Amino acid sequence: MARRPRVQREITKEIQDAAEAQIVEQSRRIDFYLTEYSVELLASKMHDDEYEVPGYQREFTWEDERKSRFIESIIMGLPIPFLFFWEKPDSGKLEIVDGSQRLRTIEQFVLGGFRLGELEGLPLLSGFTFDELPESRQRKIRNRSIRGIVLNEHADEQARFDMFERINTGSKIANKAEVRRGVLAGPFMSLVIDLASDETFVGMSPMSSKDVKEREREELVTRFFAYGDGLDGYRDRPAEFLFDYTKAMNARLIEEPTLEQAYRARFETTMAEVNRIFPHGFRRKANGNATPRTRFEALALGTYFALQERPALAQQAIDPAPWLEAGEFTDVIGSDGANAVARLRSRMNYVKDKLVEAVDGAA
Repeated sequence: MARRPRVQREITKEIQDAAEAQIVEQSRRIDFYLTEYSVELLASKMHDDEYEVPGYQREFTWEDERKSRFIESIIMGLPIPFLFFWEKPDSGKLEIVDGSQRLRTIEQFVLGGFRLGELEGLPLLSGFTFDELPESRQRKIRNRSIRGIVLNEHADEQARFDMFERINTGSKIANKAEVRRGVLAGPFMSLVIDLASDETFVGMSPMSSKDVKEREREELVTRFFAYGDGLDGYRDRPAEFLFDYTKAMNARLIEEPTLEQAYRARFETTMAEVNRIFPHGFRRKANGNATPRTRFEALALGTYFALQERPALAQQAIDPAPWLEAGEFTDVIGSDGANAVARLRSRMNYVKDKLVEAVDGAA
């Protein structure tokens, strides 16, 4: 079905002024400076643990072929993507936001004896270590500079998150769930991490090893709690909403630690009901190997809200197949405009209403 053209709103002077004020306000939260570092300095600082690698950064997963290709780019003088850091207010150390793979590769090559693999642009250098290069070439490599952007200590947490999420340096940056894990460490984040490995949940939410490493299950658990507690303040920007929610929940669980058990029970009870009612879990089909976010939101939140309205659902036999396979359900979990609040409410309420109807119809 063809999309309807978007209706353009009239841009009044008041709207212009409000938009300008918003730009100014958001810009005040971003405070950074540009710098350049020599390869020699970068290798030395990595070796001496002068840079901090936060918990949300991936493990050192570059394969030797990719490391060799990166070092080849440095030797050839090709442009290298910006490194991104955050200046920690307590220690003054720089925390690596984006670039840990590159920095560790530089350290391994310059100081760690890494041997280059097969190179395409410089095939005669294949098999070389840094120490086996002529001294003049070693100096040139050490003196090569790489640009960096440092988000300074005055930037607030949301500004850090925005910077991490938005700036693309040409290498894959840490995703939203990984950033929340590192920036917002606390009791709620610890609960999310723990529940992401819940046996029932894992069994219902198949995903690639890549998605698992990138904390996709933590993303789903966070969405379950955040959307379940209400969408006030949601502005069709889930990353910002989930960040604010996680930060608030960390503070709340510090003040009310007994709430943790209630939230854990909420998740475990809901997952048990999803497992009982929906034979494929969050899969599209019995042999599915992926867990679409919209499907998870529909089934998990829909079941949770139905349990809130009709506790008797827990004892009710349900056959969801007729409406799960209907075109209407496919429409509500479609990806078009998936993060719009109306679409989000629609898919959660669709499943909730169907489950409530089933309970009422059996009464």
